[in-house]
Amino acid sequence: MTDNPVIRNCAFCLVHTPDLVRFGSKPRRELEAEPSLADRLEGALRSYAAAVAYPPNQTFIGNLSPLQLGQIPKPWFAGQSPRNSAEASGPFGEIINQDLFYAALRQANVLQPPLVALTTEAAQKLAKLLAAHPVFGPLAQSAMAADPAGFQQEIDAGKALPLRTGGTLQGLVRGDNRSEGAGDINLDPHTLLEALTAKTTGALALRWLLHREQMQPDQVDYIISCGEEATGDRYQRGGGGVAKAIGEMCGCVNASGMDVKNFCAAPASALVTAGALIKAGLYERVAVVAGGSLAKLGMKSMAFLREGMPILDDSLGCIAFLVTRNDGASPVLRLDRGAVGKASIGASTSDQAIYEQLILKPLRALGLTMADVDRFAPELHNPEIMEFSGSGDVAHKNYRMIAATAVLAGEIDKAGMRAFTERIGMTGFAPTQGHIPSGVPYVGHALAAMQAGELSRAMFLCKASLFLNRLTSLFDGVSFLLESQKRQP
Repeated sequence: MTDNPVIRNCAFCLVHTPDLVRFGSKPRRELEAEPSLADRLEGALRSYAAAVAYPPNQTFIGNLSPLQLGQIPKPWFAGQSPRNSAEASGPFGEIINQDLFYAALRQANVLQPPLVALTTEAAQKLAKLLAAHPVFGPLAQSAMAADPAGFQQEIDAGKALPLRTGGTLQGLVRGDNRSEGAGDINLDPHTLLEALTAKTTGALALRWLLHREQMQPDQVDYIISCGEEATGDRYQRGGGGVAKAIGEMCGCVNASGMDVKNFCAAPASALVTAGALIKAGLYERVAVVAGGSLAKLGMKSMAFLREGMPILDDSLGCIAFLVTRNDGASPVLRLDRGAVGKASIGASTSDQAIYEQLILKPLRALGLTMADVDRFAPELHNPEIMEFSGSGDVAHKNYRMIAATAVLAGEIDKAGMRAFTERIGMTGFAPTQGHIPSGVPYVGHALAAMQAGELSRAMFLCKASLFLNRLTSLFDGVSFLLESQKRQP
């Protein structure tokens, strides 16, 4: 395995942005149809303390393991997290508050007049907050303030969106009002807020990755962004450039980059691509990063309002990984011939056929069976969010399919499905952010377990809903195997 690359480090952060929930695609449409929903929506928003204490969030940043999460009785939102784990920072990253996000969002601006502007009071307060942060301090720059009265005029005219904390106006996000941007719906305030959110949250995750690795930004050779946002103007709606924008914000002056798009499977595709670049000898250190999706904030909010629950999909997930040459210690990304699973165009669209291609084919190429894998990581959506909205426990459904694949392959008998699922499975814990839950949230836990000698192999299964682009009826899938270099006891 010595010529295979390793995933050397990772970072997982959540950005709690309750006042941006109204800008999520579903709440935005509901509020346009029924403005009276605004008070109910605002009344159901969680406090930052509640978001920090929420057990799935604690699992995402590494303070709880997925197995520990599975032992905590539901409903999790009732505040049953172990008290000693309810910390805003964890081994993998941080649950970031809205004020810090607003401060970082202001620093993401590159245009004049600025797309993001803060009131005088907010600028003074948030600039100090950002500068004092031990991880995000390098992002701090002098903030530009403006007259709050002028802000309200722009908002009332539909030229900007308000940034609020509760009822207090903190600033605004403009569209590109210059002549080249005028009338371009791809550059309106809402679309640019989506893009700036992806850039900012990606930069926060990358800063945490550099912090965890104790690495300088100029040591990054290449950056791959794998978020879902399409950024561009009327002539190239999905042109990209997010990777380099994130790298620029973080000071990665020696890096170039590109964006990889594959719906929910993009992080897996990006990790495999990063590993291939390393294995080919083109680069030594590749960062894979994904910011959060503003469009998916509050996606299940109407279900929560019906149930009288707090809105649980109120946080932006963001992730980052460092892929390097084999260092002799970090878990190996197996890129041997045939080791990466793919859902080929010519394959049947049945779940059985897809799982055979994603699981059995790559394992057999490596001379392994499903029994040789300690953990499988499919889509790891937080079940509390999905069940209350009527979608069921997505992770549990995936594990049933994995176990059924083992039965059909003759590797276990049908009576052993439950025991097999309990051995290789885990409780879902990731926010419903599309690309964020798809397998890779377990990477941090897998790296930790492998370094501790508690895990030998983990297989990551990531699916992509290509049919959402209305150009094909297919979906895609990518799988990869992560393997420890430590001898097991």
